[in-house]
Amino acid sequence: MKAFSISRYKKDSPLEQANLPEPVIKDHDVLIEIHAASVNLLDSKIKSGEFKLIVPYKLPLVLGHDVAGIVVKAGAKVKNFKVGDEIYSRPADFQIGTFAEFIAIHEKDVALKPKNLSMEEAASIPLVGLTAWQVLVEKSKVQKGQKVFIQAGSGGVGTFAIQLAKHLGATVATTASEKSFDFLKSLGADILIDYKKQDFEDVLIDYDVVLNSQDNKTLEKSFDVVKPGGKVISISGPPTPTFAEEQKLPWYVKLATIFLSSKIRRIAKKQNISYSFLFMKANGAQLTEITGLIEAGKIKPVIDRVFSFNQTNDALTYVESGRAKGKVVIKMK
Repeated sequence: MKAFSISRYKKDSPLEQANLPEPVIKDHDVLIEIHAASVNLLDSKIKSGEFKLIVPYKLPLVLGHDVAGIVVKAGAKVKNFKVGDEIYSRPADFQIGTFAEFIAIHEKDVALKPKNLSMEEAASIPLVGLTAWQVLVEKSKVQKGQKVFIQAGSGGVGTFAIQLAKHLGATVATTASEKSFDFLKSLGADILIDYKKQDFEDVLIDYDVVLNSQDNKTLEKSFDVVKPGGKVISISGPPTPTFAEEQKLPWYVKLATIFLSSKIRRIAKKQNISYSFLFMKANGAQLTEITGLIEAGKIKPVIDRVFSFNQTNDALTYVESGRAKGKVVIKMK
């Protein structure tokens, strides 16, 4: 099968086109013929080696964390899926590889594709949808009437998280450029801050939850808008010792997280605010919940551009540019 992979960690080198054997499925796996995949900044971070301590992959490695496609084989113990099912998924860490023609995925990480979405639309959802779900529903337990600040509202995670937070009944603030304001209002954003002209910490006060996706400087300022007892959850770091323990990472990685997160944890403790780092996990059951919201019209996919499979490197470069409004998708078929 055709695939795009890396043989070493390097930020500026393109993905390598390769011809690889079709994946061999295990008893609980389904083999997916990939119709569409989407590109995430996580792919770029793994390519550069930024997360090699957290997810120490063996190289060469096929990248890609989102997939929509059709089941073409099912393992002997698969219970919930059959050949011909249209599915979507964020494969688990160490089972990624959606920049390819086929992928084997454990059935627990798979969900039936929303009936009202195309393959391209469905492929845009899993990673950002699960990230938003795990921040807002699983970790924060956002309730009606609470206030949620979602940074970078026009990005992949932002466009989904705004819609989910509004569905949960929250007042939603976000940062973006002014030209994106009307679009973000249509998704449900209540308070829009032009990051080019305003500092969000001068506008927002007494928020319950912040979803941080930016750099450490922005993260530190985020604590200024959260009320005591509130939560700051970062998907861009720094990771904490608690995260290292949960992931069962080696002692030296835990030691590194103690150092990397020390300042942030001090700020959080001083202000009585909960800080945590989220590295999203694959979860087919949560994705099925998301399917229900999509089919009910509560959440819609937001796609910026669709590239062909042969343009995978161009798609990754476009994501790295930071210009995408919503998701960038690779169409296989």
